[in-house]
Amino acid sequence: MSDWYTRLTDYFPEKEMKSKMHFEILFHEKQGIYQLEESQDHVLVYFEKADFIFIDYILVARNNRGNGRGRMILDQLKQKGKAIILEVEPVTLNDPDSEKRIRFYEKNDFLKMESIGYERIHMVTDELNKMDIFCWSPVHRTEQWVLDQMEEIYQEVHAFKARELYGCNPQSGNEVLWLKELVNVKIS
Repeated sequence: MSDWYTRLTDYFPEKEMKSKMHFEILFHEKQGIYQLEESQDHVLVYFEKADFIFIDYILVARNNRGNGRGRMILDQLKQKGKAIILEVEPVTLNDPDSEKRIRFYEKNDFLKMESIGYERIHMVTDELNKMDIFCWSPVHRTEQWVLDQMEEIYQEVHAFKARELYGCNPQSGNEVLWLKELVNVKIS
């Protein structure tokens, strides 16, 4: 089996990745909460709290895509009976997989949180990273509830020990996450 970190860095863009040290600190200091699951055909990194799971990274090996492996991983997490939150890169022309990823989550009953804005500056590359937030839940959850969980996720996962690891202060949660004003346009 290949190294999980190499597998992730080979697939995900640098602006979406944490350093290996960041992962190791999270695995150690948030043991049992921030977890790695790996097999020959997938890598799953997630953060689990009492009422939600945040999928930080999910990767199904290219030769296993389309055969139901991703759905099985999500179904195993859904069996825990908690909301599942994840970040997905918006559809872009320079990444043909972006549209497939969104369709995959939608087919698995995840809803895009239309009113949540998410833009983060990567602490190493200084690149702007815009993401869409998706959620699946066995019970109704408001977008405000999802935003509140994302603020916790940002502090406890993405910004965790950032000063120590990257030598810079992370952005504040309200700089990264906010509720958009959705405008209803009436067409007559």
